[in-house]
Amino acid sequence: MTPTGLASHSAAAASDLPVLAAGGVEPALAVDSLRRAYGDFDAVKEISFAIAPGEVFGLLGPNGAGKTTTISVLSTRLLPSGGTAMVFGHSIRDVAAVRGNIGLVPQELSIYPSLTAAENVRFFGQMYGVEAASLERRVDELLEMVGLQPRRDDRAGNFSGGMKRRLNLAVSLVHQPRLLLLDEPTVGVDPHSREHIFEIIRDLRRRGTAILYTTHYMEEAELLCDRLGVMDEGRIVAMGTLRELLTTMGCKETIAIRNAPSQEIATRFSNHPAVSDIDAGSDVCRLFVSDAKKLLGTLQQTLERHPNASLEISPMSLGDLFIHLTGKELRD
Repeated sequence: MTPTGLASHSAAAASDLPVLAAGGVEPALAVDSLRRAYGDFDAVKEISFAIAPGEVFGLLGPNGAGKTTTISVLSTRLLPSGGTAMVFGHSIRDVAAVRGNIGLVPQELSIYPSLTAAENVRFFGQMYGVEAASLERRVDELLEMVGLQPRRDDRAGNFSGGMKRRLNLAVSLVHQPRLLLLDEPTVGVDPHSREHIFEIIRDLRRRGTAILYTTHYMEEAELLCDRLGVMDEGRIVAMGTLRELLTTMGCKETIAIRNAPSQEIATRFSNHPAVSDIDAGSDVCRLFVSDAKKLLGTLQQTLERHPNASLEISPMSLGDLFIHLTGKELRD
């Protein structure tokens, strides 16, 4: 298997993923069989992946998949229950060394509403030990980067949700971390702030920052991420570039059939050689196929039997892929 290749999406293969970054380079972050349990419940189940400098690696999955727990362990906020992770050669158990190399943007805002934008950045700079001689310059640079320089002396508590998110990002960058951990950074933000955050992420990637980006938004994963790990119920069930994920699963198109009995449709197409998988939901039956043209005759017969039925043929999408891998839709 190449470093960027797909892992099998069976549960048993989750711990066998190679701890190499894209292209086989020395990773910024190397995660090997990482596990985190709460009592008898494993929130993270022996996951393995790696991120190269200058790469955006997306952890894609629904709420409850284990993404936030993974971020919490990698940022040293939680101890692992098993496995290892290395940040630029430092074990995550070496808290001081790891925290000096990472910036964390958690889901919950980590800014102080009673402080101004500039005071927030300055405070976190002092916490991270940024030299006083360069801190004021850094405050100006970051507020300019996130578009808050005109509001530098306004209290953060008066900012909109999007502005708070941008300030949250600014304080995480004050010490110039080489690895940035972003946990759902655009939840609840306005379109302008969302696009501004995207541009910042792209700029950081160009500068060589390694980025772990968790999201349950398909569009974000497609726009930003160089590689993806699809996460569900604590496991990484598939991993690779978007092209790899969409072309190596044995299907290139999906056929959505509505207003027809899903189970009947599933039975009718279950043995068709062009059909690799079927998702028979209550509202729609999806066929994952290698070539939709090979099913046109049988589909026409289906429409004749069910006059109210409709069908839609479309290229395989990331959302379709998630259904294909997990049997469930990726919802907010």
